[in-house]
Amino acid sequence: MNNDILYTPEELALKLKISKYTVYEMIKRGDISAHKIGRSLRISDAQLETYLAKTNALSNTYHASIIEEDGEKYAQVNGVKISVNTNLDGNVKMLIRPEDIILSLEIFPNSARNILKGTVTNIIIEEESAKVFVDTGISIVALITRKSLNDLNIEKGTEIYAIFKTMAIKVFK
Repeated sequence: MNNDILYTPEELALKLKISKYTVYEMIKRGDISAHKIGRSLRISDAQLETYLAKTNALSNTYHASIIEEDGEKYAQVNGVKISVNTNLDGNVKMLIRPEDIILSLEIFPNSARNILKGTVTNIIIEEESAKVFVDTGISIVALITRKSLNDLNIEKGTEIYAIFKTMAIKVFK
């Protein structure tokens, strides 16, 4: 755990707007993982995120097939190859958090292994942020600030690059 927030089952129940008994049942069934600390149970942000991704409750959750080319692993989704770091093989699910995606109007030198060109298909403006939907062969949602949206003059139809690191992708069965 790297500075993860740890929730009690009661706190998680409030966050998910369900009963604490439902959370305990989810843990008992193995739907969501929990840490046992002494006699208490705690659920980390990462465990919650994995559960939400498994249930497709998060944006940028995909069914993929792991392939290997030239000693590197890729997750293939609808013909789009995405560089991943995983020991898993075969059919998997993967998650790319919207806040881990950088949008750029052009390619620039960087360490990211995934640079996908696409077209903006939709924008949802919230208080201080914007969800930008980009069609790269797969639909990707990026979360950026409204200032970035305005500074880059991003609108529907804008050709843009979605850039994200291999290490930002969670792959699971």
